[in-house]
Amino acid sequence: MSQRKPYILAIDAGTTSSRAILFDHDGVPVSIGQHEFPQYFPQEGWVEHDPIDIWKTQRKAILDALEGANATLDQIHAIGVTNQRETTVLWDRATGEPVHRAIVWQDRRTAGVCDKLRDQGHAETFHNKTGLILDAYFSGTKIAWILDQNPELRTRAEAGELCFGTVDSWLIWHLTGGQSHVTDVTNASRTLAFNIHELQWDDELCDLLRIPTTVLPKVVSSSERCAHLDPSSLGFTDAPSNGSSADSNLDTSTSTSTQIPIAGIAGDQQAALFGQLCLSPGELKNTYGTGCFTMMNIGETPVLSEHNLLTTVAYQLGPQSKPVYALEGSIFVAGALVQWLRDQLEMITQSSDIEPLAKTVEHAGGVTFVPSLSGLAAPYWNPLATGALMGLTRGTEKGHIARAALEGIAHRVREVVELMLKDAGKALPGLSIPALKVDGGAAQNNLLMQIQADLLNAPVVRPQITELTAFGAAALAGLATGYWSSPESLQSIWNEERTFEPSPSEHTKRSLDLWQRRIQAVNSDHESLDKSSDS
Repeated sequence: MSQRKPYILAIDAGTTSSRAILFDHDGVPVSIGQHEFPQYFPQEGWVEHDPIDIWKTQRKAILDALEGANATLDQIHAIGVTNQRETTVLWDRATGEPVHRAIVWQDRRTAGVCDKLRDQGHAETFHNKTGLILDAYFSGTKIAWILDQNPELRTRAEAGELCFGTVDSWLIWHLTGGQSHVTDVTNASRTLAFNIHELQWDDELCDLLRIPTTVLPKVVSSSERCAHLDPSSLGFTDAPSNGSSADSNLDTSTSTSTQIPIAGIAGDQQAALFGQLCLSPGELKNTYGTGCFTMMNIGETPVLSEHNLLTTVAYQLGPQSKPVYALEGSIFVAGALVQWLRDQLEMITQSSDIEPLAKTVEHAGGVTFVPSLSGLAAPYWNPLATGALMGLTRGTEKGHIARAALEGIAHRVREVVELMLKDAGKALPGLSIPALKVDGGAAQNNLLMQIQADLLNAPVVRPQITELTAFGAAALAGLATGYWSSPESLQSIWNEERTFEPSPSEHTKRSLDLWQRRIQAVNSDHESLDKSSDS
């Protein structure tokens, strides 16, 4: 069997599906495996996954990716893992069985716990130590909620019989046959229990959150050999065999002479930042998916936001290296707005129809679409805010609404970017936007990208690489194992596909003026609207 190891295996554990991608040395995705898993909504505002579903679909995705490339484990140089971040899993340390369904990052059931901690005066403590705001979005309150469902669980947790992890930890536990309970600094920084200055779990925060430290994983850097694959976890054996696994037609025999290291871990947005090669302070990216996640590299010194953005660990290239930090703005609705126009209003047949429909008009005709269908995230953090379509007249056409929807997405990104410049400018005087690097499904909408460039008055750059998140995980693993020599060596892989140069018009200015008034109306009116709905 050949000893050549041409591939990096990237595991991309998303919110709705498990993916596995084999990358070659040129950064080309050679083969992809993907399987969706069920979503559970037990109550309003609750979102859950079955951790076993996540593991089984991820395992199958890996096998499918290998089979698609006709590859064996001997050809895998290293493994990188990226994942939905704040989703919380607790499992039995002895058996590996989950003790509760995973509580997903979108879940709002612990909002009341966050309110109580805020009322008790702890918001500043959490912000200063973690860079985060007190919100149900993050993992910490989810852990305590699960342990509180059964007194026995908390007792077992305190006795060291249970493990907590975000999805990276859960998958690595199974990939290593239960030998490694780890996470990386980027995922740890999304828990509310991790001190981003000291790079360690914080006893005071754990006490406030009522998290037994015995459940917490070891924290490693984003790029280091931190674990090794147990081939049997994927159904492979060390002895030659002509048999095949139940999951694929792939030969399960392996003669792996050296262990395959798991050498890269990062939360999905941090992996996308790294995959976009935003390696210098001030460089930033936006991922246009169901929502938008904007992230800016701010260098080796954390800057706490004064504008309700999040400060988080962007990556750490090895245990001896200083971490790099980022500012992040989360926007809950982006592509989901287009889906809503398609599914609920039936204005379009498929999502791609939004662009030609919006192009039927030259501007939005004074219409503003505030896309707060799931509340307002950064910088407002207003869960009660509702969506708003304003400025309608008898002359309003479908095209105006479609264009206003795209503008609404772009305005929300612009708001976050402008606040990032204000926050980061304290440490980086004279900072301006060099360009916004973009990825995600909606980044393929050329009109949206042009609107974004106009509103930012800065270039928007779309790369040729489409699998940025997975590539980021692969790059972190490949750097740790010598597959790639340095971050600079990755520059030859990342190439732009198209740059959208800004060309703001009078309509751009009018759109900005209208947005400022109307977003404030949506944000300020929610309380009275909510009260009237209850009366």
